[in-house]
Amino acid sequence: MLNINSAIPCGLIINELITNTLKHAFPNNAEGTLQIMMRKKESGNFVLEVRDSGIGFPADIDPNQVITLGLQLITSLVQQLNGTMKYTGCDGTCFKLEFSQK
Repeated sequence: MLNINSAIPCGLIINELITNTLKHAFPNNAEGTLQIMMRKKESGNFVLEVRDSGIGFPADIDPNQVITLGLQLITSLVQQLNGTMKYTGCDGTCFKLEFSQK
């Protein structure tokens, strides 16, 4: 169970990542999967993972350095949660966020 101070930023992050997936991950109506997972670690921290099986980021682009409005919003919301976010190329795209509830 998340409190409202964590649930709202998480919902906005999920919305932005889903929107990016639908816009960019599956060009030309390609099929694929989108997974959203959340779990609570023994430490009490929460882990939110959003991954897709799409085309991923181009090899010459580092998503940690991309300055788009959507990624700026996500970064700001992660900071609001006092969390950390990692990007991995996982046969597509994977964003993993870890935070503790306020």
